[in-house]
Formats: sequence, structure tokens, C-alpha cells
Amino acid sequence: MVEEEIEIRTADGVSDGFIFYPEGKSSLPGVLLLTDIGGIRPAPASIARRLAEQGYIVEMPNVFYRSGKPPMFDAAASSSDELRRKRFAELSSPLNPEAMERDAASYVDFLARHPSTRLGAMGVVGFCFTGSLALRTAAAQPDRIAAAASFHGGGLYTDAPNSPHLVLPEAVEKLRQALEAWGGEYESEVYEGAFHGWTVPDSPVYNPPQAERAFEKLSELFSKTFSGTF
Repeated sequence: MVEEEIEIRTADGVSDGFIFYPEGKSSLPGVLLLTDIGGIRPAPASIARRLAEQGYIVEMPNVFYRSGKPPMFDAAASSSDELRRKRFAELSSPLNPEAMERDAASYVDFLARHPSTRLGAMGVVGFCFTGSLALRTAAAQPDRIAAAASFHGGGLYTDAPNSPHLVLPEAVEKLRQALEAWGGEYESEVYEGAFHGWTVPDSPVYNPPQAERAFEKLSELFSKTFSGTF
């Protein structure tokens, strides 16, 4: 497995990150993996590697580059609920919808230019905070992103005029209704017994059986999309 450190120039600065792909392989479908609020660290990297092993080139950018480099939470910021909420706000507040769309274009452009990335459609997946960012990326790059997945995404349906569900035609039932009205290909599932954050291995609510189910659904989505059978 090849793991490359990268720097992506965006309209607002430079995002560090990693790219993963099978050694000796080329012309691979591109996948953009957006981490949860914890940022780049071994847990989401393990998911990126596992995807890459299936025959993809996976880009994992530091979506919180405006706030610094990993680790995004130090011991102090993790020591109390108040400090965690403050750090969460510091990381998330710069990522308004306009910033997300600008970043999405830079991330997709960088991945498309990599010599191991094949021409054509790509996929994106987001977890927790970046679940909505994954949908915004698909909405902002409709000619380049053919499949988007959000696991335990937050803020996918709000009353604000820039709600993510509006840019990619409410919780769960309202989101389902919006997707039905949109008319595209989609699947929406509820993972019984799983708590918010269940897919990431270092999460305190990590649920291995349901996390495996989620990964299998993600694999199925990308496999069908890139083989043209979805």
C-alpha cells in the first residue's frame, strides 16, 4: 500500500493530508474521504486504507486546515465537555457552506490530477460533521462526483436557507422525503442500536457489527457506481 503525504492548495490556504492506493496500480477510481471532527489520525486512516485495498485511490485531506494541523484535539481539549465544545466550534465555524464548496473544488481537482487516478467519475464519503460536507461536495461538483455517502452525518436537514438537503435534492424521515423528491438514485438506512459516531474505530461508541455493515454498504455503492451497474 502506498501512502503519500500531500499538500493541497485551496483558495483559502493549504490543506495537508494523505493519499492511499495499491502499490503498482494505476487508472484507479478516485475517492475523497472526509474525516469526522477528530480530523486526520490512525482511525479514519484505517478506513481509507481498507477502501484503497479494494482498488481505489483515496484522498484524505485535512478539512480543518484553517484551524491547524493534526492532531486537532490535544489532551487539554479532550479533558472536559466545555473544552471539547469550544474546540469543536473553533474547528467547525470556518467551514461555512461557501468555504466547503471552495474546498471541494480544490480537493477534487488535486485528486483528479494524481497520475494514479483514472479519468471520470469519483466518489466521496463523510463521517459525522463532514457528512453534510460530502453532500455539498457532490452538489458542487455534479459532473465529477457520481456517488456520495454520509454516515452519522450531522446537520443534513435544517431550517436555514442553505441547508445541505437543499443543495442536494431531518432528521432521517425528512431527509428521506427530500431524496425521494430529488428523484436520483439513493439509499437511506437506520442502524439500529448504533449511536452517533459508531463507524470510527477510536470512537467511544464504536459498534463493530454495525460499522462493518456500513463499510459493506459503502463498498457496494462505490462498486456499483464505478462498474456502471448502479
